[in-house]
Amino acid sequence: MLLAGKKDRKAWNFDGDGDASAIYKSTDAGQTWEKITTEKSGFPVGSGVGRIGLAVYDDNTVYAVHDSQFRRDKDDSGNNAFAKANSKNDLSKDDFKSMSKEAFLKLDNDKLNKFLKRNGFQEKYRADNVKNMVRSGDATPLDVAKYLENANTQLFDTPVKGAELYRSNDGGKTWKKTHEGQIDDVFYSYGYYFAQVRVDPSDVNHVYVMGVPIVKSDDGGANWKSISRENVHADHHALWINPNKRGHLINGNDGGLNISYDDGETWIKNNTPSVGQFYAINYDLQKPYRIYGGLQDNGVWVGAHNAPEDRSWHQRGQYPWETIMGGDGMQIQIDSRNSDIVYTGYQFGNYFRINRGTGDRKYIQPKHELGESPPYRFNWQTPILLSSHNQDILYLGGNKLHRSMNQGDDWTAISPDLTEGGKEGNVAYGTLTTISESPFQFGLIYTGSDDGLVQVTKDGGANWQKLNGGWPANLWVTRVTASQHKKGRVYATLNGYRFDDFTPYIYMSEDYGKTWNNIGSSIPTSSVNVIIEHPEKENILFTGTDNATYISTDTGKTWNLLTGGMPPVAVHDLKIQPEENHLLVGTHGRSIYLADLDALEIIGNDFAFAKIDKTRASSRYGSKGFMWSEGPEPSIELAFYSPAAGKVKIEILNENGKTVQELTTIADKGLNFYEYDGSISKSGIKRFKDTPKTADNGKTYLPVGKYTVKLSGAMGSVEQVLEMVE
Repeated sequence: MLLAGKKDRKAWNFDGDGDASAIYKSTDAGQTWEKITTEKSGFPVGSGVGRIGLAVYDDNTVYAVHDSQFRRDKDDSGNNAFAKANSKNDLSKDDFKSMSKEAFLKLDNDKLNKFLKRNGFQEKYRADNVKNMVRSGDATPLDVAKYLENANTQLFDTPVKGAELYRSNDGGKTWKKTHEGQIDDVFYSYGYYFAQVRVDPSDVNHVYVMGVPIVKSDDGGANWKSISRENVHADHHALWINPNKRGHLINGNDGGLNISYDDGETWIKNNTPSVGQFYAINYDLQKPYRIYGGLQDNGVWVGAHNAPEDRSWHQRGQYPWETIMGGDGMQIQIDSRNSDIVYTGYQFGNYFRINRGTGDRKYIQPKHELGESPPYRFNWQTPILLSSHNQDILYLGGNKLHRSMNQGDDWTAISPDLTEGGKEGNVAYGTLTTISESPFQFGLIYTGSDDGLVQVTKDGGANWQKLNGGWPANLWVTRVTASQHKKGRVYATLNGYRFDDFTPYIYMSEDYGKTWNNIGSSIPTSSVNVIIEHPEKENILFTGTDNATYISTDTGKTWNLLTGGMPPVAVHDLKIQPEENHLLVGTHGRSIYLADLDALEIIGNDFAFAKIDKTRASSRYGSKGFMWSEGPEPSIELAFYSPAAGKVKIEILNENGKTVQELTTIADKGLNFYEYDGSISKSGIKRFKDTPKTADNGKTYLPVGKYTVKLSGAMGSVEQVLEMVE
């Protein structure tokens, strides 16, 4: 027996509800299906039936949690957040939705001003001015309510019934709601990816429902209590119940994994695996430089790129990463003149300018004018960009492109609507997703939208041109990237997974987007999220797909998989820190990876040797120390490219050109890595003026100094400097 729910979800409408939303049953392993939630079944039917989650206890007993999109009655207040109305002495947004012009003009000015200030209306919108606008017809009372409506308020304020639990004791023929009223504050609006229910295999009346909190019932769903705790993240998606040990739970939520052994009274947080879902990453120019990242429902974090990746901070009491923003962490821009000044925010364009040095922060989202229709639309991941020409100039994309000349204090829309105009639904759509300004010219700007448009302005927004690369319509433009090497060159990546199209759409133009070449055809089928150039070598490109990172050394003619120990995972952002030449890979599922690009750049036709990082010399190398621990050894990576397979001799020469160590390896054709332990040969020891000390393990290690590493073979010889430092 199989049970399944059916729904239809669009990028602009997350209701997932409708007449086809129902429970279907198969008794022949999925060959045929029967809709079992009919009008006579007791389970809700109709246009408000939303996402459905199922938990089967046995052949007869089934629970179904329903994300009801039916609207509440006006007197059905419950305890739901949307219905916690303001006191009668205060105005609420809903008051203005049906208020007449005459009633609005009679409002007490103090009461109206209190509402306007409390809800963040611009200073110019105070009682007298707003009444004058309504009196003259430039605005209506409804416009006051619409001024406050955005994608975020739709998420939390839509008065849906939300979570409901139903039970069937006859294999789905009939259903009965398990509780009176609603299970409040579990789902909001359209439930996102919630609507999950689980039943304890050992107790048919022991039921769990997952939503913003995780709640449980011990009486078959009649009464509920939260088992969320302070060390458990909100938004719950997975739950395993140990069938052999009552109360042993493993919970998957937006913060990772938690384990309980007492049925949710207390939880252990299991945050050791690196499973962060990054939307966007960036870096600064400090030494050591810091990495910034916006995480799915875990805010924005910053930490030194060389912060230790271990659990020693549990002993020190100081975590090496710092949170600077909550919510769903989004894009980050850092002022290159003062890295304390950071621009970042959370979902749907709620951005701030933050001074990390002083703790000051200012909300900077552009706001439409009162009465302006339609209001601005902002993508879930709204794009922002600091101009490379002037770090006071900030761009932010809604459905229009906005520019601030004073760090976000004031905004001007410098474009018309750069999308197809949006769609009716409960999620912002018809929004900009990417912005790129050419480093060669201020005001040469490209934008991309979630409905497939790429546009360019060459004059700071005075005129715009729609570009067409011959790609399918309506794709999500994941990135437009103006070249750092040629003024007319630009790249675009597009993503069609929302239409079950996983073609790798990557395009390049040499003429400001007039004509385009498809450069993604050699990449295996996978949606593409990002493309960047190497800052110094124009022929080297990197792209991130929903499965991997790829590198091209010939401007996109061919692509090679770049793994380096990274598992198959969605790559949502790529950055290159230019001073260290580090590639930063922001993944949506396995946190951030860092790759030293020195080795990658030697790929070519000739025998080549990458530069070697400075290595610390130490008298502790090879020492036994505590009897139960092994002594440390240096690990010096020698990366080289060989045009052919064959034997390679490795020589370590001192400052006098004398060989102090000689090794051999068999090279593969292509990129090779050899781990050298810093040891000196017995004959090499004699070539030092001050004889190095032999360690406990019998080896002698290179002391402080500069050395030459020489590689030689049938393909030629190459050298690099190795510096051992204190």
